[in-house]
Amino acid sequence: MNPLSEEKVFKDPVHNYIHVQDSTIWRLINTTEFQRLRRIRQLGTSYLTFHGAEHSRFSHSLGVYEITRRIISQFERSGYPDWPKEERLLTLCAALLHDLGHGPFSHSIEEAFHMNHEDWTRRIVTGDTEVNDILSEIAPDFPDKVSAVIAKTYNKPIVVNLVSSPLDADRMDYLLRDAYYTGVNYGTIDIDRILRMLRPYQGRVVVKESGMHAVEDYLMSRYQMYWQVYFHPVTRSSEIILRQIFRRAKELYHDGYPFGFMVEPLPQLFEDKLDVQAYLKLDEALIQTAFLQWSYEDDRILSELCTRFMHRKLYKYVEMDSVDLEMIDEIRREFGQAGMNPEYDLEIDFPTDLPYDVFRPGDESSQKQILLLDRQEQLREISEVSDIVRSISGIHRGKYHLYYPEDKLEKAITDLSPSISRIFKL
Repeated sequence: MNPLSEEKVFKDPVHNYIHVQDSTIWRLINTTEFQRLRRIRQLGTSYLTFHGAEHSRFSHSLGVYEITRRIISQFERSGYPDWPKEERLLTLCAALLHDLGHGPFSHSIEEAFHMNHEDWTRRIVTGDTEVNDILSEIAPDFPDKVSAVIAKTYNKPIVVNLVSSPLDADRMDYLLRDAYYTGVNYGTIDIDRILRMLRPYQGRVVVKESGMHAVEDYLMSRYQMYWQVYFHPVTRSSEIILRQIFRRAKELYHDGYPFGFMVEPLPQLFEDKLDVQAYLKLDEALIQTAFLQWSYEDDRILSELCTRFMHRKLYKYVEMDSVDLEMIDEIRREFGQAGMNPEYDLEIDFPTDLPYDVFRPGDESSQKQILLLDRQEQLREISEVSDIVRSISGIHRGKYHLYYPEDKLEKAITDLSPSISRIFKL
């Protein structure tokens, strides 16, 4: 570790203060690649549902670093022999940089272009970047080690556990931070209690059994946040429109459409030819500028979609317990006959969440479980002990949502059959 001559401190609304004591961490924060995260919202399009959700991947990444720093400091103060002290800097760097590869609107652009932010994070860490230059000063193989932690392939699971596990610094920060900025109460977990109960044991991070109730509360908070915030149907509507914009723009680009506005690196994005330097030019300011300009394009579909997104004229939805393909085909057919575009004017959404996967003995996924350490130093998987955890274990399936443009459907009402009109409560 190379300590700073004077500790740097960020004032943070979630953790109060974020402490930077090492020069490597401070230099990484000031790279162009990390500063770009100020221009990527943490919650994608959720700001269209929760007006306060304007926080960035930058602030979240600092928060993950701070939680990781606190955990490691506690391990070192307590002198736990199972914590490898030589891995301190590696763990802190991986925690800080874990979201470096997120693109504009995060998961929405990943779905639209079949990208993975972790792959991009690793390419940035190991590529021709300021981040790579700083990490390489530690050791020539240090960037590869950071990349391995992010890929969850590093040979010391205890390091990976702190950055990526069911009870990691990433999840703890985003639950607290997202709850704060959306204004909901579900994510207000007792993080101080949880951190005090964490222990390094037999090569991984476990929880002292007396901390079980705090972990139960954490898992319930995650469960509630997913269904009340992350899967909010209005947010899903904005994500659908966002994906449709990308789909239509890509179609037009490959058809040779003469865009009135097209700047780099959008052509590389549409051609799937992005390199690291081009990818790093992508941020939400650029994408929203493109959307604003495209709202004036001659192509009616792209123009309408961009106008809807930029001015929050989102699709409405109806809930359904089940749908069948014949019914969907009939809706699309009638939409087309009524002058609507069935490819863009109807979307089906079916969110699912895995709040906690119950432990299966002998399953390789056991690394993904939360283990409790009892007074006899025996490990037990939390779902074996907690009725609350068992009650939320497994896949939670939401209802089907059919999304549609209400204004266009109301104009087409006379051309729809009574059975289809009833589905949309017209």
